[in-house]
Amino acid sequence: MSARPAIRNKTWAELKVGDTASIERSCSVQDLLLFAHASGNVNPLMLPSAEGSPEKTEPVAPSMWVGSLVSAVLDNLLPGAGTLYREQDLRFLRRVHVGDKVKVTVVCREKREAPVAVFDTRIETPAGDVVCDGAAVVEAPTVTEITEARDLPALILDTVDHFAKLIALAAKLPPLKTAVVCPEDHNSLGGALLSAKNGLIEPILIGHRERIQAAAKALEADISAFALVDVSDPHAAAARAVAMVLEGKANAVMKGAIHSDALLEAVVKKDGGLRMHGRITHVFAMDVPTLDEILYISDAAINIAPDLMTKVDIVQNAVDLARACGLDRPRVGILSAVETINPAIPSTLDAAVLSKMAERGQIRGAVVDGPLAMDNAIDIDAARTKGITSLVAGRANVLIVPNLESGNMLAKELTFVARAEAAGLVLGAKAPVMLTSRADNDRARLASCALAQLYEYYRREGRAFGSGPTAAKAAE
Repeated sequence: MSARPAIRNKTWAELKVGDTASIERSCSVQDLLLFAHASGNVNPLMLPSAEGSPEKTEPVAPSMWVGSLVSAVLDNLLPGAGTLYREQDLRFLRRVHVGDKVKVTVVCREKREAPVAVFDTRIETPAGDVVCDGAAVVEAPTVTEITEARDLPALILDTVDHFAKLIALAAKLPPLKTAVVCPEDHNSLGGALLSAKNGLIEPILIGHRERIQAAAKALEADISAFALVDVSDPHAAAARAVAMVLEGKANAVMKGAIHSDALLEAVVKKDGGLRMHGRITHVFAMDVPTLDEILYISDAAINIAPDLMTKVDIVQNAVDLARACGLDRPRVGILSAVETINPAIPSTLDAAVLSKMAERGQIRGAVVDGPLAMDNAIDIDAARTKGITSLVAGRANVLIVPNLESGNMLAKELTFVARAEAAGLVLGAKAPVMLTSRADNDRARLASCALAQLYEYYRREGRAFGSGPTAAKAAE
């Protein structure tokens, strides 16, 4: 194992007039966001445009971020460890933008009474144009120190809002007539109203009239424009929502302040429910800060211990949703505890069979591989370390879990530990069912409505919204 590079400081006694040191640095979006967090400076001129913003402006690096680069040379290189600032003056002559590279140089101009030293400071472009200049007065170290290069803790910045793109896309479709079951609290009614405001749904409020009106009053919201069906019993409200879909009066169902079991009981009934030829399954769509695209997880809410043929429907439904949301050919990882086939672990056998079924066209529209452990399914370095070569390993954007418990724990861990945002949708029924936790916020319900909109369009038209011959030709 190689030793880390060591840096030796230069004490005041060793320092000579004319000594110089420099570094080069490029400005990144992360630099601007981190500086905004650290300083509290949220000037819109100095931050990247928000996702979905009609105005795309090139952010300017804050001048004090630029000036702070001088301290990286003084404190790290010359004089180095142990240096303390007394004064710094700066004159800014040019602006720095994301992607710009600068060179930061300090030159010892004067040594005063120990331990004080004065440095000329200069920041310039690769072409030699001065960005900033000035002078720094510091207390130079008096004791020699040799320090190893240090790796700072990793930081996770959620710089891309993947749900915002789906919400904006879904808003271009006509609102989906949606039976909202028991929207009787702040979260469930607020989510429905927010989705209506964004043009995603046309809500039909089904539940206890007085509780719905009380929730609206608490939100200071006017619900007079929406149909309200007074049904006091939650089970009866769920049955009424399903009946409205069967009657053609609604095109989707949305869960409110009702237990999932009570809603799903009405959905999956053999007589009078929303069953079709395949199994009804559930998919979580997760916007995870560390990932570059939405991660789809199935099934974490309906099928408790699915057999092989149920898993075929679970995979196909998840693939269809991912395609509806714009993934041309999803990469599906079938998860298990290990990435090798082991007869003692049934999920590894199912994974191998599902992979072969996809190769032979029994699962359509995706690349499927398994068994894969969680690490080598989504982390390319983990896959390489274990010698796994596949189109999916390290790149999976759809994860199929062995059973409900593992899927539910995975989704909740991503939500509450990794700070992911989650949206949920029930698939394989006669209409999409937005199934969120009663604790979910308005945004989770809004994102779930976007999924429902895009999935319903895909199911009706056989292609993703916004795709077509022109898009397909461009993709080739």
